[in-house]
Amino acid sequence: MKIGGFYEHQLPRPWTRDSEHRLFKDALDHIELADRLGYDYVWATEHHFLEEYAHSSAPEIFLAAVSQRTKNIRIGHGIVQMAPLINHPARVAERIATLDLVSDGRLDFGTGEGAAEVELDGFRIPQSEKRAMWLEGLTCVTRMMVEEPFAGFEGKYLTAPVRNIVPKPLQRPHPPLWLACSRRETILLAAKLGLGALTFAFVSPEESRQWVRDYYQTIENECDPIGYDVNPAIAITCPFLCDRDGGRVREMSAEHHGFFMYGLGHYAFFGNHEPGKTNLWNDYKNQPAKVTVDDPLANAGRSQSCVGTPDDVRASLLSFEESGVDQVIFLSQAGNIPSEMLASSIELFGKTVLPEVKERDQKRASERAALRDRIVNKAMARKRAPQIPKWGKTVVRAAGHH
Repeated sequence: MKIGGFYEHQLPRPWTRDSEHRLFKDALDHIELADRLGYDYVWATEHHFLEEYAHSSAPEIFLAAVSQRTKNIRIGHGIVQMAPLINHPARVAERIATLDLVSDGRLDFGTGEGAAEVELDGFRIPQSEKRAMWLEGLTCVTRMMVEEPFAGFEGKYLTAPVRNIVPKPLQRPHPPLWLACSRRETILLAAKLGLGALTFAFVSPEESRQWVRDYYQTIENECDPIGYDVNPAIAITCPFLCDRDGGRVREMSAEHHGFFMYGLGHYAFFGNHEPGKTNLWNDYKNQPAKVTVDDPLANAGRSQSCVGTPDDVRASLLSFEESGVDQVIFLSQAGNIPSEMLASSIELFGKTVLPEVKERDQKRASERAALRDRIVNKAMARKRAPQIPKWGKTVVRAAGHH
């Protein structure tokens, strides 16, 4: 099982002129430390307009900085929002390829639809059409990364002409593909399309065992790949803080991971947001009934925490390993957890528990590779040829001709 870290870049009010600068610099320091200790992945999300909850609106720039501060850790877009009104597929393909090149082929490409009305309506995207937009966008991007030239696309939301998209990624045919999931329905969709499942829902090992079983049965037997390779993998997000004083970090997690859940609820389920004026942290601290990390917002399920002493975290990870999860993604940067606590958690876990996890992972490497080969071979045999517009020869006249 692999271990990753996840960054929303949360920044509760009040803010100073230096708050965002310090937030990003601290995150880079933490990831550089994680890389030295042997963590496998770092993921950065893409959200827009979600004040306090996620100041990660340009993750490709942050991850480019990560690529130059690290040597081994895999770099995950978790996720790129694929609606063409937010990110045109040609621009996504160009950015993904460039980041893969500058990171020496360490990129994983997670995709998603977006969720909150604050951000989707900010781009005038109807909730009812976001999945269809995501599908058109991802269909184009996967082709753009492999076709020379890209042969064009004509859909409901996007028409893209014949062009050769450059550069091409270092990983061929393209970096591993993932889909952000919060429900069983989306996990099965990821499996049917040959995508890894990034499950951004706090679930127990018992629940994850069923999700893993359903995912692998579907990807092996029903997958019709949207890309040109298949990425059979399921990752689970889990709150994380590690300290010799377990009570201390459990208390800290209850408050600050509680803010994470409250912010999720505010933007996705129950909030009324006034841009630039709503004070999310103040509302959270003064709510009549506290929302904590254990609250199953939107049927997210019972949470399994990787918060506590090294022994506590070790036990939780063993449970996830036994359930068949391929990666646990630590959510540690939440609320106002001090930077020093985040760094010490990364270091303590990295020195005490991570070596054991990596040793067990290495012992299963050949077994996992055989499973992957079997799934990929069966799935790629079912891949259908893309629908290419019948536009004839493309010759683009230079602007001077007009």
